[in-house]
Amino acid sequence: MKILSSAFRGGEEIPRKYTREGEDVSPPLAVEGVPGGARSLALIVDDPDAPNRTWVHWLIWDIPASRTELPEGVPTDGTVPALEGARQGVNDFDRIGWGGPMPPRGHGTHHYRFTVHALSEELGLDPGADRSALEAAMQGRVLARARLTGTYERD
Repeated sequence: MKILSSAFRGGEEIPRKYTREGEDVSPPLAVEGVPGGARSLALIVDDPDAPNRTWVHWLIWDIPASRTELPEGVPTDGTVPALEGARQGVNDFDRIGWGGPMPPRGHGTHHYRFTVHALSEELGLDPGADRSALEAAMQGRVLARARLTGTYERD
């Protein structure tokens, strides 16, 4: 399985448009090679370079496994009808949906990990869940994982 973006390549800088210094919209993503037995996808975007702890930027799950693309600018609602009812969780900015990169000034380049999980079933987890709840719900249901890493450094 593979996760890609038409906005940036793995290891490259995430364009400013997708950061909190820009329009703060989620980047377009595509998933290839989802295993045949998968029923849904879940995505966790985080920054392991954040001071004090890994910072969560986006949690979204119950994306149908047949869905090969996530469009740019997924609405920041708990449930996303355009993605067939996919649900979103609370990020570390304490809001639902995408929260783009905005590392502290002078803190160097940060790495943003977009990790997609192919799951054997839908999770049915309520919107607004946090990372620990999502990871607990995924336990024993992950068929495959893929990761895309982008970078960003504030001016």
